[in-house]
Amino acid sequence: MFVTEPGPADGPPQCSAKGCRRDATTDLRWRNPRLHDAARVKHWLACDEHATTLGDFLSVRGFLLGSEPFAR
Repeated sequence: MFVTEPGPADGPPQCSAKGCRRDATTDLRWRNPRLHDAARVKHWLACDEHATTLGDFLSVRGFLLGSEPFAR
């Protein structure tokens, strides 16, 4: 997934959960240490409903670096 700066017509950033189109409220920072060095940090954005489940998914794999409120 490539995160690009949305244009005016794109609207607010949306949740990364499959099929969800709600506005993002949480930034989940992660990396797969087997594939990425410490400088590489990826982001999943999540709505309130999916922040915990997406965070748990990353956490059990040892990928989650942290989360913080997403402010645009």
